[in-house]
Amino acid sequence: MAEKITVKQVRSTIGQKGKHLATLKALGLGRIGKSKEHVANRSVLGMLRSVSHLVEIER
Repeated sequence: MAEKITVKQVRSTIGQKGKHLATLKALGLGRIGKSKEHVANRSVLGMLRSVSHLVEIER
């Protein structure tokens, strides 16, 4: 069974590049404090690596 991870946005997107904003939207985030559960596959982990300074990951 695939591992599930919970992603929570902890920092604001003000002043971030458009690419980071689009990545957060694709992850289902957009506001501080919002969290979403994802399957830990390669594409999701790559997106999380690009916005790691804005989110907190719980396994």
